[in-house]
This record gives sequence, structure tokens and C-alpha cells, in this order.
Amino acid sequence: MSHNCRFCSTPLKTVVADLGSTPWSNSFLEPTEEAIARERAFPLKAMVCSECLLVQTTETVPADEIFTDGYAYLSSFSSSWLDHARRYADAMTERFQLDGASQVVEIASNDGYLLQYFVAKDIPVLGIEPAANAAKIAETRNVPTEVAFFGRKTATDLVARGIRADLTAANNVLAHVPDIADFVAGFAILLKPDGVATFEFPHLLRLMEGVQFDTIYHEHYSYLSLAAVERIFAASGLKVFDVEELPTHGGSLRVFAQTETGTRPATERLASIRASEEAAGLTQMETYAKFDTRIAAVCQGFRDFLALAKSEGKTVAAYGAAAKGNTFLNVCGVKPGEIAFAVDRNDLKQGKLLPGTHIPVHAPSHLEVAKPDYLVILPWNLTDEIVADNATIRAWGGRFVVAIPFVRLI
Repeated sequence: MSHNCRFCSTPLKTVVADLGSTPWSNSFLEPTEEAIARERAFPLKAMVCSECLLVQTTETVPADEIFTDGYAYLSSFSSSWLDHARRYADAMTERFQLDGASQVVEIASNDGYLLQYFVAKDIPVLGIEPAANAAKIAETRNVPTEVAFFGRKTATDLVARGIRADLTAANNVLAHVPDIADFVAGFAILLKPDGVATFEFPHLLRLMEGVQFDTIYHEHYSYLSLAAVERIFAASGLKVFDVEELPTHGGSLRVFAQTETGTRPATERLASIRASEEAAGLTQMETYAKFDTRIAAVCQGFRDFLALAKSEGKTVAAYGAAAKGNTFLNVCGVKPGEIAFAVDRNDLKQGKLLPGTHIPVHAPSHLEVAKPDYLVILPWNLTDEIVADNATIRAWGGRFVVAIPFVRLI
């Protein structure tokens, strides 16, 4: 089956990762035979466009079927992510001299995890969030939130109501939109003439270096390099003037953009990241074509670990019912019983089964009851936080395990 680029419509020819068919990574199941029987799986393949360099999934799962009232991802369950959000609010307020006369708008504002820190500074905010359950939580934090998908139409409606932004934030959402051109064009409409739009997203360069194939899932339509982002932004009325490298999500970029008429000069950091991507071969199709073979080696290493643990009579559990973890477990072909259970702080996931593998999810307190020998950290980007919060497993000889980019015991 042929596929065209979701941005520029160029026919796609180069496969980056073919991960088979998997369920949606955040579609947790009720523990019933009926729910298991109804579960669906969808092809999960990423390809790269030779023209605009956008890495993208080939199948478009309707966003309104994923980001619903029951969407299970809530940002505030990670204390390290809250710290990141607080530091962002402090830095942006200082750099762009925001005050009570400013307007900050966050797109995909989730449960108010970020905007609450601007509210604390008495800076007017507005959240745009498609998941109604997350928006309700945000409202309890005094973060006004509208339930909507963002794009040209939503931006035009906001402007018609007198809302223009001095600062927009879009953290880890650029990859989640099927029509990336419409989404980005909305920022060009919403920004004030001297406004700034910031976007954070996992850096494709780090994904490929670290074999982070578990960050590929249906809710992520795109996998972004600076080169691709600059092409997309330029065609959508924005221009990039600065970029920061961040440690979040295994290595991310924070891109700063302005409208076409903006006067902020490009920074040296921008030139540096462009050069690093060029040196890593991200403009060459050969680089992408080699990636798929590295995935098989990672999965084999993890299956060898599970087989060894079983042969030794050891119990393996998992921490974090995260989307990336569900991709990882399904691509590696993990079966029920090979991992006894998973734990997660999010009560929306507790009592459910992981999609595909049907591993039961419990509260973290279950660790004290079951006392597993190994605890596999699925959201490996939060390893330090998870190890610190669950150090008690060492009391019974338990050990932490991280499987990306290779199995290592902590």
C-alpha cells in the first residue's frame, strides 16, 4: 500500500520502523473477557519523507477516538515534569517580561500542570485541551480551559473574541496532530505581532541514537527533527529564531518561533543544532533505512532477560503504565505472565489491563505486597525519579531494570 506525506503529499518510500500491529497505547482495558475480545490492533509503521524530512506514521487513527473524556494521560502525576513546567514558567516570564497585561495560551494544556504556575504569577492564561476529563481537573486549579482541538479554526475563533497571545506553549503535542500544517498555522493567527510560540518535542536525533522506538505509537503521528520543523513552520507562517536542548523524554528540543514579520534574530544555538543534525545524517535517507534492524536487537535482549528470570524462578513486574511502555511490550511480544503486573500512580489506569499484553495494573503500594525480584521501568525517561520513589524494593533484594537502549540492572 502506498502512502503520501501528511505534510507535503510527497510519496513515502523509506521505512524507518515497522512495528507490526498494536493496540492504541493508551487504550487500557477492563479486566473482562468481553473487553479483551473487542480489542483492536492497527498497523504501526513509521516512514520518512524525502522532501520535507518529516518522519511519520502511515496510519492515521482519528484523534477524536484517542483524546476523549476518558483519556488516561495526566501530566501532574510526574513530579519531575511539574518541576520542568515551573522552571519554564519562571524562565519565560523573565525572558519575555510577562506580567498581568500579558496573555499566555497553552495548547494541549492537559490538567493545568503548566499554566498553574503562570496563574500563581497573576498572568492571564487560557488552556486549549481536547480531553474533557483533563480540562475539568485544570479548572479546579483555576486554569480556564476550553475543550477543543487546535488549528486555524480555533485560532480564528479566539482572535474574533479578542484573545491574542504574547506567549503560546505547546509541549509534546506537535507530534500528536494528524494535520500538522493546520495546527502550526493556528499559532501564526493567534500570536500578537511580537508574540512568541514555544514548542517542545522529543528530538528525532536522540530517538535514533538511543533506539527509542518505544516512543513510536499511534497517538504520535510525527517524529521531529529541527530540519523538518523549520520547513513546516516556514510554510505555515512561522519562523524559528532559537532552540534549546532539553533532557526530557530522552532528549528534546524547545523551539522558539515568531510570525513571519517578527524581528528577533536567529541565535547561534539554532545554527549549532542544524549542523549536528546534518553531521548525524538526518538529511540522508540511508540513515533512516538502517534504523529498523537495531530495534530487533533491543527486543531480543529484553526477551533473553525475561527468559533468564523465568528460568531462575524470579518475578518480574513493571513500573509505569506509560504509552511508550505499551509499545515496547507489544513490539517485543511480551505475553501475560512473563510480567506479573504493572504499577502506576494514575488511578485512571489502576484496575485495568495494559493494551495488547493484558498485564494487570495496580497501585504502587502493590509492590510491598508482591515483592517482585525485578521492576522494569517502562518510562525510562523518569528513571531517577522512579528509583528514588521506590527504593524500598531493595529491602527484599529487588532490582530495577531499564531496557532501552539495552537491558541494564540498577
